[in-house]
Amino acid sequence: MPLTRPGVRPRPQLRPHPRPRLLRLPVALATAGLLAAGCANPSVGSDRDDPTQPVTLTFWHGWSNSGEVKAIDDSIARFEKSHPNITVKAVGNVSDDTMNQALRAGGSDAPDVVSSFTTNNVGQYCSSGMWADLDPFMKKTGVVKEKVFPKTLLSYTQYRGRQCALPLLADTYGLYYNEDAFKKAGITRPPHTMSELKRDAAKLTRRTKDGGYQQLGFMPNFRLYQNSPDRLFAQWGPRYFDRNGKAQLAKDPSTRDFFTTQRDLINAQGGYRATEKFRTTFGDEMSAQNAFLRQKVAMHMDGEWRGLMLKEAKAPFNWGVAPMPVPDDQADAYGRGYLTGTIAGIAHSSQHQNAAWELVKFLTVDTDQVVAFANAIHNVPSTNAALTSPRLDADPDFRTFLGIARNRHSTALPPSNNGDMYVLSLQDFSYAEEAGKVPDLDAGLRGLDARIDADNLQSEN
Repeated sequence: MPLTRPGVRPRPQLRPHPRPRLLRLPVALATAGLLAAGCANPSVGSDRDDPTQPVTLTFWHGWSNSGEVKAIDDSIARFEKSHPNITVKAVGNVSDDTMNQALRAGGSDAPDVVSSFTTNNVGQYCSSGMWADLDPFMKKTGVVKEKVFPKTLLSYTQYRGRQCALPLLADTYGLYYNEDAFKKAGITRPPHTMSELKRDAAKLTRRTKDGGYQQLGFMPNFRLYQNSPDRLFAQWGPRYFDRNGKAQLAKDPSTRDFFTTQRDLINAQGGYRATEKFRTTFGDEMSAQNAFLRQKVAMHMDGEWRGLMLKEAKAPFNWGVAPMPVPDDQADAYGRGYLTGTIAGIAHSSQHQNAAWELVKFLTVDTDQVVAFANAIHNVPSTNAALTSPRLDADPDFRTFLGIARNRHSTALPPSNNGDMYVLSLQDFSYAEEAGKVPDLDAGLRGLDARIDADNLQSEN
């Protein structure tokens, strides 16, 4: 079982490298199985049940930490108080694989309400019908999704016009920096642009007498903790696909700039071999040997949960948090970041879809509930009203992430019908490129696009 951050949920199997979780079955087989099971066009659910009658719902989620489970149980208690005819049986620590197997099988053992820690499979859930379309339920109950949810968060819960999930709290990524190291190096504020990041990283890098590293200014290597290339690439505001769903990374000038900038950051601090060797000395991301906590790096990209962990670990230095830097030619986009989060939906096979919608609506739309849950597990709230609520945690470091979530330039990964295969393709390419194994970047990017398109075509067929 993966380690959990205190007060927050575990991330989808990001160790030893930050790699999004995949379904174990091949995409084409998984989708075919769903179609064969007859769930490509599931009932809307409006005629399946009367939500005012006594009913018991089964809710599957992935939280396992005792504090997180308590926050879920408290949420359910609030729901049951306002919906006395609905009883909710919560089942925690459920992986996406287990959930998907149950939904494929259907039957009485399948859940009614489902949640996932990753947005990467939304394209599959929506296109296959594994999760029910929520638009009819929202229309019936007067929920105007465009007004309730930030645009970026709404975008990662739908696919080709099918809204099969809704945001259930969010994660954002920012730059943690060692204020003591900054002061010692004469740096007065965190970097806003990539050229400033490169300059500050070089200033903050400290060598040992034998030529090794005592501290690196910023570790840009893609294999470090949360440094997945798609998260760093978000600062460029990339467009992965064109209108027809074809990969266009090779055509987007920001892609080349992204890889060139990352290589420049590495070279400014000693090169790939040296920095990668230093990275292998770092402790586990979730442990007391975390590289930022141990002051082996002076700046570090991480999520909103890291602040709570630094406080609980009593970090022996002053630290701050700011948005990640942006490309120099996009300075006006400073404040943006990468967004992802938990999602919730209704199982296609549920015979209690109207009652299930009442629970999903409470968890995702009700402002007081969203704020209470966000405060309890230290995640970013996922509605416009909750993001501006005066009842939110007043911690200024946490509020930095609220600003990132609200920023109109912040981006999320676009859903794909083959899940996160394109993300893994980008990741594999990025590992090779940073290690100097891609002699021609332009040709390599064209090959990457071709690989992504081939995977997409295979999943469609």
